[in-house]
Amino acid sequence: MVAMVEYEYRTVTFNRDVSRSEARRVLAEHAEYEQWELFRMRLYFGGARRALLRRKIIRVRRTA
Repeated sequence: MVAMVEYEYRTVTFNRDVSRSEARRVLAEHAEYEQWELFRMRLYFGGARRALLRRKIIRVRRTA
């Protein structure tokens, strides 16, 4: 039986005052320390950015 991969998601929002380098630093910290990956990045009309991060949910199965 093939198991479907499950993900959990997190939304990170940056207002227009946050620079690209600062947003990149925050996203890199999420990726490095909490194992999140960038799934989607949206830039809105007013300059705000919204990043959707995801990571796999690892289910441990009992073997005995």
